[in-house]
Amino acid sequence: MEIYYPTKSFKKKALIKDKKIYQEAGKNPLNFWKNLAEKIFWFKRPKKTFEHFPPYFKWFLGGKINITTNIFEKNFLSWKRIKSKIAVIWQPEPENEPIKKLTYEDLFFKVCKLANSLKKLGVKKGDVVGIYLPMIPEAIISMLALARMGAVHLVIFSAFSPEALKKRLKACQARFLITADGYYRRGKVIKLKEAADEGIKNTDVEKVIVVKRLKRKIPWNKKNVWFDELIKNENKFCPAEILDSEDPFFILPESGTTGEFLPILHTIGGYTVQAFWSGRWIFNFQENSIIWSTADIGWITGHTYTVYSPLLNGITTLIYEGAPDFPFSDRWAKIIEKHKVTIFYTAPTAIRMFKEKNPQIEKKYDFKSLEVLASVGEPIDEDSWHWFFEKVGRKKCPLLDTYWQTETGSIVISSLPGIGPFKPTFAGLPFPGIKIDILKENGKRCQIGERGNLVILPPFCPGMLRGIYKDEKKYENYWKKYGKEIYFTGDGALKDEEGLIRIIGRVDNVLKVAGHRLGTAEIESAVNSHPKIRESAVIGIPDKIKGQAIVVFAVFRGKEKKKIKKEIKERIRKKIGKIALPQKIFLVEDLPKTKVGKIMRKVLFYFFTKEKIEDLSALANPEIVEKIKKEIKK
Repeated sequence: MEIYYPTKSFKKKALIKDKKIYQEAGKNPLNFWKNLAEKIFWFKRPKKTFEHFPPYFKWFLGGKINITTNIFEKNFLSWKRIKSKIAVIWQPEPENEPIKKLTYEDLFFKVCKLANSLKKLGVKKGDVVGIYLPMIPEAIISMLALARMGAVHLVIFSAFSPEALKKRLKACQARFLITADGYYRRGKVIKLKEAADEGIKNTDVEKVIVVKRLKRKIPWNKKNVWFDELIKNENKFCPAEILDSEDPFFILPESGTTGEFLPILHTIGGYTVQAFWSGRWIFNFQENSIIWSTADIGWITGHTYTVYSPLLNGITTLIYEGAPDFPFSDRWAKIIEKHKVTIFYTAPTAIRMFKEKNPQIEKKYDFKSLEVLASVGEPIDEDSWHWFFEKVGRKKCPLLDTYWQTETGSIVISSLPGIGPFKPTFAGLPFPGIKIDILKENGKRCQIGERGNLVILPPFCPGMLRGIYKDEKKYENYWKKYGKEIYFTGDGALKDEEGLIRIIGRVDNVLKVAGHRLGTAEIESAVNSHPKIRESAVIGIPDKIKGQAIVVFAVFRGKEKKKIKKEIKERIRKKIGKIALPQKIFLVEDLPKTKVGKIMRKVLFYFFTKEKIEDLSALANPEIVEKIKKEIKK
């Protein structure tokens, strides 16, 4: 397999170009991170870098900080013209709508005004506030305003159903919600306010702040207040809340390694340090950089590399409201060209879609502005890697395959663009200062080329999760497999002769669909809620576009199969959202099970591969295998 390195011209402007950084960071990770933290603005500098009481740990103890002070006041002092520099470019989906551009000063004033108004509504430091917004500037403003005042933001993906919204609001005891009247997606109006109204029923939500995105009538009640009216007459300055390094920063619900719903908690100090430096070095941020991270803010990529890392580094971030292939298949390319995007960060699912719909995109666009390409969310296949590198990057842009999780907060594995190497299907090397290994089931280190379990070793990384909101037991599950001092990612991996790491995929009950992690347990719960379904099993199968597609096997005996399948899809859509809709549903008499009643999902997966099922001796009902085969062939 061919290996690539940065071009000479790129290397000249690379921030990091000497691979000695890996050795220096590896010798003393604590000292490495301490030195990086000293370049961040602290109201009070940390007294201690790291403290470990397995499986818990803390970073930068005694430090006092606010992430928005680093975004605004620190940058205002550093660069004379930062106030007039564009911080956010917003591209709406409708082509006839005007583009919005917010300077750092514009953004600062709006953030302060919202923070002041939220205080008057009763939001206090440490309160959890839900954000259920599409990709509009107010989403970023809301996140920063809550960070400014020391409240904890809980961002819920705007495509999630009312029931999924409710589940997250209740789990985190949110008393306030920021939403919008609606937004555009593939030319259709998405009635977000109606979804929010349904989602807040039987929750603790007392007030709903509504952004007016569309000109349409919406249901209104005493809990509602318009976003613009709320901030209209507020003061343009709000002092930043001085926070302890380990104070809660945000909660981001995720499907964890056991397939359960997990409200993951991050704290402020370590996240700020890691978000700043990981973005700066991995994407090679320059003063004129414009990054387009296509991830929604409802996911961790949106948090870190659409919002916080770019703004901490004083560069421009672009957000786009709609689908990247609407209303024409090369809308994404047009956006890159129009706004002179220099860093394009997207998912393999999107890359495969671009490749399929625009195989010869280079004949229409030259992509002159692009300097760095990057992939996130799932392992990228070799064909898509080469197409992206050759057709979009023109072989001049480093193509970074980044690996990380909601739990890690920031990228933990990727080649640095000024060093390389870039090898198709390989994520790269661990980020400097982060200790990563691949272990066998018995805890011993894997040999070169040997598949094993990807783990992170102490001192972990500063931006890593500090807990599962109000649930210590679920947090401690991450450290059960290899003991309290080794974090198990739930992913399989292998390492080549150069030390480059390749991610194989999940080794647990979590699916990666279009870069989004979805718990099989949550989908199965939605299927099993149907009164005529006895039980179900959900698996992920390889998919050319999405990476993995969802397949449901549901136990049902009776007629009206078409109707039942339709009803199952409707329940999944309602309880989770369209992102979790299955590609296929099979209604079967029973599921393959062991003698103790455990469903053998591996057997179900074999039906979609060329591999043969060699041994069925572990099954209590081996006869069901042939019956399921016949159902699949229908």
